[in-house]
Amino acid sequence: MAKAKATVTVTQVGSPIGRHKSQRATLVGLGLNKMHRTVQLEDTPSIRGMINKVAHLVRVEEA
Repeated sequence: MAKAKATVTVTQVGSPIGRHKSQRATLVGLGLNKMHRTVQLEDTPSIRGMINKVAHLVRVEEA
């Protein structure tokens, strides 16, 4: 049996207005482009790095 992959729920709670372009691009890379949007993402080191970069703009819930 295959193990279920760990996921995280990421919700955008901060506006990218006035932020660096790289932070805006990171939000888009996470699948977030509007306030209060929520996405389920696989819990990988690359996704964690992206979340850490914009931690002040998102809320993370462990699944």
